[in-house]
Amino acid sequence: MMPCWGFSIGRTRKHSWSSCGSGCGSSGWNCTRRKRGCPRNQRGPRFGRFAEDRRKRKREGKPETFDFLGFTHFSGKTRKGNRFTVRRQTIKKRLRGTLQEIRQELRKRWHEAIAETGKWLRSVVQGYLTYHAVPGNFAALQTFRREVARLWLEALRRRSQRDRLPWEKFSSIIDRYLPLPRILQPEPGVRFDANQPR
Repeated sequence: MMPCWGFSIGRTRKHSWSSCGSGCGSSGWNCTRRKRGCPRNQRGPRFGRFAEDRRKRKREGKPETFDFLGFTHFSGKTRKGNRFTVRRQTIKKRLRGTLQEIRQELRKRWHEAIAETGKWLRSVVQGYLTYHAVPGNFAALQTFRREVARLWLEALRRRSQRDRLPWEKFSSIIDRYLPLPRILQPEPGVRFDANQPR
């Protein structure tokens, strides 16, 4: 364990203590470089063009990832040239949370007409797909659309004990109301070249 640089030691008649000099509140020998509470020891993720090579040399595995603005960012390679690029995928926890919210809202809309629920779902799915339509995230977009369709079918089937809506009939409803996923945003390098001519 590495001590924090600037800790103070205090002593009274009955007690003695040591604390970190940066104000994180931890004792000096417990304040290690990886402790989150100490601002002196915080660092960003090891990420970038050379992170993969450096971690291979140190035998540390894959480069670190980080979550920002709804995406998990990680190091990747381009298809052409095998050069470094930043890859983005939807945060899985956020995807699950959005699907859970849609399930709860569908429960409230059980007895509405299919057309009304379909219009509402179209706006929700279109907004989600538009925001998350980045290169490399197509599988997550397909998963989202498929899961929304499954939740909607489940809600429609639970409306009645007698009438079981078959998937073949429901697939035409899905095609009518739920938009197909498409990648709408360019690669990060293309966007940078457009804004910053070299």
